[in-house]
Amino acid sequence: MDDIKIIKTKENHNRALKLIEELVDRDPEIGSADADRLTLLTALVKDYESKHFPEHLPDPIEAIKFRMEQVDLKPADLVPYIGTAGRVSEILSGKRQLTLEMVRALSTGLGIPAKVLIQKPSRNFESQNWDTSLVRTMEQRGYFGKKSLEEHDKSELINGFFALFGNVQPSALYRKTSFRSAPRTDNNALLAWGLRVLQKAEKMKAPVKYTKGTVNLAFMQNVVRLSSKDNGPLLARDYLKKHGIKLIIEPHLPKTHLDGATFLASKDNPVIGLSIRHDRPNNFWFTLMHELAHIALHYDNGIESFYDEELHEKDGIKIDEREEKADAFAEEAILPNSKWAISAAKYTPSPMAAESLAKELGVQTAVIAGLIQFKHQNFYYLNKLVNDKSLGVRKYFVNDFKE
Repeated sequence: MDDIKIIKTKENHNRALKLIEELVDRDPEIGSADADRLTLLTALVKDYESKHFPEHLPDPIEAIKFRMEQVDLKPADLVPYIGTAGRVSEILSGKRQLTLEMVRALSTGLGIPAKVLIQKPSRNFESQNWDTSLVRTMEQRGYFGKKSLEEHDKSELINGFFALFGNVQPSALYRKTSFRSAPRTDNNALLAWGLRVLQKAEKMKAPVKYTKGTVNLAFMQNVVRLSSKDNGPLLARDYLKKHGIKLIIEPHLPKTHLDGATFLASKDNPVIGLSIRHDRPNNFWFTLMHELAHIALHYDNGIESFYDEELHEKDGIKIDEREEKADAFAEEAILPNSKWAISAAKYTPSPMAAESLAKELGVQTAVIAGLIQFKHQNFYYLNKLVNDKSLGVRKYFVNDFKE
């Protein structure tokens, strides 16, 4: 264990995390040298993180009020959880502390994490780094229920929003997240968007649990063929739900160029979030295939979230190998290399060639046209097909785009 030392710096911390990943991949037997190294490293990392990434739990009363706003509860509705109307009033005004029985009842009944409810009042969430215009947009989109910046400060709103997720801290999430994002991106906006997607996903009931290995190339090809049908995006959402995958639509937030994300924290029901930032079928279906590829390729590799933004050469970012593989898998699902190699569209990217290829594959022509543009790296080709406004996708998700 000569390579294990007390963690004092960020570099030590990063190195320890990398070693932990390597050891977890080896799946060491209990009692082995590697298992002992893993136990020791984990303890050292926890000790370092407890000092440098302290968990700030929100005010429990604010968490209760936030949940009341979200599900439209009145103080009288809390009587079954707290006891009497008088006690409810005392709790909400801060005159009385929550008892253990109340904590259990509220946690079970309202879905507020118990570790939030048992905390003493505290308002130390670091919200000063959250852009006010971002918080304003979140307010307009209903992230905070009926609460507004007119009556509450940023700290209260952000605090309450995070409380519903056990006060998940950005520092904790970032360590389990793969970001394909540009320097110009506001990561707080990405995080807020992701939590909003998960919030919506909680309300969607999937009839089955996801079975590892369900998503493969054939599965993805079945999904993308739905693009050729009326209401294809809605059919795709239903098809995924029948297989234990939740597809959530949530418009992107300011200072992001987010197309989609995959959330794998819940192995029972993976979640895919799409922003439909570009109202074009080729963007919708390629992004959906890319996120499904993450499930196929990375379901059990320790990463809980993949955020995928559109990148440009000027961003100067080297694409992560996992993202490259997901892109390649998505392309293969839509337009197999074996078909592309012998297609007339490879040499003559005409509307007729695109239509012929789309018909052969059973995929919407606009989707194939968009991939032909990409393969030729010429986005003037087939422009009318790709940008036909009558083929827009947002119309299928009108309620998700209301502010």
